[in-house]
Amino acid sequence: MVKLIIQIPCYNEENTLLTTLNALPQKIEGVDEISVLVIDDGSNDKSAEIASAWGAKVIEIKSNKGLANAFRSGLQECLEMGADIIVNTDADNQYNADDICKLIIPILDGEADMVIGARDIFTIKDFSFIKKLLQKFGSAVLRLLSSTRVEDAPSGFRAFSREAALKLNVFDNYTYTMETLLQAGVKGLRVVSVPVRVNPKLRESKLVNNIFCYVFKSMKTTIRMFIVYRPFRFFITFASLFGLAGTALVIRFLYYYAAGTGNGHIQSLIFAAVFLIASVQVAIIAILGDLLSINRKLLEDIQTRIKKIELKNKTAL
Repeated sequence: MVKLIIQIPCYNEENTLLTTLNALPQKIEGVDEISVLVIDDGSNDKSAEIASAWGAKVIEIKSNKGLANAFRSGLQECLEMGADIIVNTDADNQYNADDICKLIIPILDGEADMVIGARDIFTIKDFSFIKKLLQKFGSAVLRLLSSTRVEDAPSGFRAFSREAALKLNVFDNYTYTMETLLQAGVKGLRVVSVPVRVNPKLRESKLVNNIFCYVFKSMKTTIRMFIVYRPFRFFITFASLFGLAGTALVIRFLYYYAAGTGNGHIQSLIFAAVFLIASVQVAIIAILGDLLSINRKLLEDIQTRIKKIELKNKTAL
């Protein structure tokens, strides 16, 4: 028996939530049960009442703590509800709910652990040209950093297998989209993208009030998560750059020294020493970071096992 839970993080969405809920599929081939979970992130309107009246299960977070926290809370609740597959979608009806079946097919077929709904960015009329370019550039960077083939990294229209949901840990308070992709790459989760459609815009984005602010926050989150999950690659890159700079300066000094003018370029040796010492120090940080990363992987493996035991015990009760 396959149970699908569609989770919807929600903050003051009384004008769009009902439209989103009514569009959700009632039956999907290969799925025996479909449930809907709305995570009310401290709304001060009637979002929670609308969701309850519609028939969805509602988690009410007393104060607004952000999209990432709502996503994290929903994921845990879905696991406790016995979800085999979890689909995350937005409360503003941005994504076409009929494409939920597309998202879950790779998981049902055993071909993926996480499926990302990829929008055709350049055909979205509501996106400015610069936003389209930044979305494409950001996705390219995430593909490189996460070692996945994701086409639309910021997309919140996603499906997760139960195993993937158990392994994911969201720490950032701003957004979960970048972090979960980086984790997926590190943890060996199979990630695929499927094309999805979008609906006409019903409201302005609450997450992207200013595109440059969004880019800055996304970059900060990506760099932070990359350091956490791939510290060796991050620090060894800088160690290599410092080492190359120091080596180049040494070669410069030796060249001029061999030409008989070495006395006038002693500053090259001074700067070379600074760069080479920095290179060694950063390389040591890379090694220590890698050891910490290994320890993190072991702890997360233990955490996943504990989650499974706790969920099994709750199911038994």
